[in-house]
Amino acid sequence: MKRRKFLGTTAPLLASPFLWTGRAAFSFPSSKDLIIGHHSHRYKVDTKWGDLDPKKHPIKDAHEMVQSKDGALYLLTNHTQNNVLVYDTAGRLINSWGKEYPGAHGLTISEEGGTEYLYLTDYERHEVIKTTLEGRVVMTLPCPLDSEQYESPEAYKPTETAIAPNGDIYVADGYGEQWIIHYDAKGRLKNIFGGREHFKNAHGICLDQRQVGAPKLLISAREQNKLKTFSLDGEFLEETHIPGAFICRPVIRGEEVYLATLVSKMPMDSQSGFICILDKNNQVISVPGGSDPLQKGDVSRLQQTLRVFQHPHDVCVDRDENLYVAQWNSGQTYPIKLIRI
Repeated sequence: MKRRKFLGTTAPLLASPFLWTGRAAFSFPSSKDLIIGHHSHRYKVDTKWGDLDPKKHPIKDAHEMVQSKDGALYLLTNHTQNNVLVYDTAGRLINSWGKEYPGAHGLTISEEGGTEYLYLTDYERHEVIKTTLEGRVVMTLPCPLDSEQYESPEAYKPTETAIAPNGDIYVADGYGEQWIIHYDAKGRLKNIFGGREHFKNAHGICLDQRQVGAPKLLISAREQNKLKTFSLDGEFLEETHIPGAFICRPVIRGEEVYLATLVSKMPMDSQSGFICILDKNNQVISVPGGSDPLQKGDVSRLQQTLRVFQHPHDVCVDRDENLYVAQWNSGQTYPIKLIRI
């Protein structure tokens, strides 16, 4: 990783008045650098990254982001003027596409046979759509009525996907019946597990390959403040409780897990979000925008301490370990970049 010189201290900034700008959450003196995070994971905040003309390239909610092999960043929004905005890491627009995904929510990238594909979940269309990087549809997965767990397609509201090394597809029905649906690479149903016995808002899912030769699934149970681990066959293995963190999907980079935390208290529009970073043992080690998880005293419940974010919905980690934070219900704003220092 490319290390950067430490850019200052947060102490003077924490005492500064923060004013509502409508851009990210709160402004800070432009002459100073705002540093957030703790210990080994600190970041300089760039709230101007990726700003575009909202008349030409509007955002309703900035839901999720991924990075392709060539370094391009794909942002998924639920604005049907442009569902996907493609950036370079400097925040310049490369491309935009998509007008047919009103419930665009989850975005996963997968390399298959040397070609990269995107998997979009749309909870209003009640389906998963696999596309090329340019937006051409190559496969659609509708409501799995053959699983006998759904009475109608409207009950199916998928929020995220994960792709196994053999091409198998796992879909989290986080806004619907809370099932995890397992397909083969061609979209044939193999298994269904989870459900309301295990999840209250199975919001996000990802493949965990941190243990060599033993891939697993990490699944966020957002309203339970828990990250749950399952085998690829659907067996429940363990869970990690993160009190105060209503976590969205897990994103793994190296040995660490990154979690956008929508809020730290109810209601869901309380504008109290932050980012959680977990180590290889799924222990919280840094909370950009939130309380220090390793400080002395009572740290049983994480909370927002600095209003940089409103409702973080996803974290994308680039090759230099910079973070891009997409936000839900946050003034239709573009992502915030956190530059690793």
